[in-house]
Amino acid sequence: MLPIRDDLRPRSPAYVTWALLGLNAAVFLFQLGLPEWALERLYLLWGIVPARLTDPEWAWWHGFPGNGMLTLLTSMFLHGGWFHFLANAWTLWLFGDDVEDRLGHLPFLALYLGTGVAAGLTHVWLFPDSTLPTIGASGAISGVMGAFLVLFPAARLHVLVPIFVFVDLWTIPAALYLPVWFIGQLFSGTLALAAPGFGGVAFWAHIGGFVAGLSWAHWWLTAAETGPREAEYIPPRPAPAVVRRPRYVILNRW
Repeated sequence: MLPIRDDLRPRSPAYVTWALLGLNAAVFLFQLGLPEWALERLYLLWGIVPARLTDPEWAWWHGFPGNGMLTLLTSMFLHGGWFHFLANAWTLWLFGDDVEDRLGHLPFLALYLGTGVAAGLTHVWLFPDSTLPTIGASGAISGVMGAFLVLFPAARLHVLVPIFVFVDLWTIPAALYLPVWFIGQLFSGTLALAAPGFGGVAFWAHIGGFVAGLSWAHWWLTAAETGPREAEYIPPRPAPAVVRRPRYVILNRW
């Protein structure tokens, strides 16, 4: 199933979403100009290599600089091919503008980067000995999708659904589509635990990012409801009217 649009209309321009799309596109175009050996080196140095983070001695022996923590951020802007890049860009464009409109520009950027880091840490935690680099923005975008589910559960998504050799357009609420997508990631992630390398996709990074996005958006809504509010303006009470009795001067006419 491929979502192509939703029925929400953002009220403000999605500056951060546009900037993230532009940055991802610029890095991907840079990758296209690299020879194969340089591209592999780029993935190793700036992608997430779990063993580099969990085994400093191994990293030192293999010539990795630093402790690799920065790769939790840099890996989000690398992609492994056209399909990888376009799929992530389309999903960020579809969900990102609505979430940014609801949260605001800087909170949305914090959500994107924070859930991307959470996705990377989830992958490292479950595959600590892996020496394969993990790249892509899908962990952060999964976080945006998790936030979308909390913020807009009643939103309706227009989804292309393949039926044998035909493709039909369905309208599905976000409260149904996104949990089904998440269950699919859980199923695939379970297979990946049983057979590491299954599908060549970091499913648990998607799962970690999605759960982080759910949690972040729930916290944001709770803080918005219970946080300090502007004091209600109460106009001053008017002073009571003073009624003065007129004084009469009686003139005696003689």
